[in-house]
Amino acid sequence: MADQVDQLGDDFEENYDIFIEDALATGCVWGLENEEGWALCASNDNDDVDVMPLWSQPEYAQAHCVEEWSSYEPVPISLEELLDDWLPGMHEDVILVGVNWNKDMEGPEVEPLDLLEDVDKYAAQAD
Repeated sequence: MADQVDQLGDDFEENYDIFIEDALATGCVWGLENEEGWALCASNDNDDVDVMPLWSQPEYAQAHCVEEWSSYEPVPISLEELLDDWLPGMHEDVILVGVNWNKDMEGPEVEPLDLLEDVDKYAAQAD
């Protein structure tokens, strides 16, 4: 598991590409949820904006279930549901997507509709 998480390093663009490739290959992504809801945190760029971190593999998500997030568990979200419901809803609610954050909780904070567009573009190229 440590090797998996180490794969998400400081190259945020590579982590982003891994997220999209894995999501298309597996048909799902992973968020962290507990009895109170989904894990959110403040944006590194704007304290007034929340970010919902998502990972492309359950191992990546599980690695973050420590300290203040120790009560959370990785929960799958189908790619179809993410694209059709979650991302448009997150855009309306002004919530960014934290894509494949590394073990230091660092990574891209992406506009939901930008992620939607990038997944669609990548899927079209793969066809």
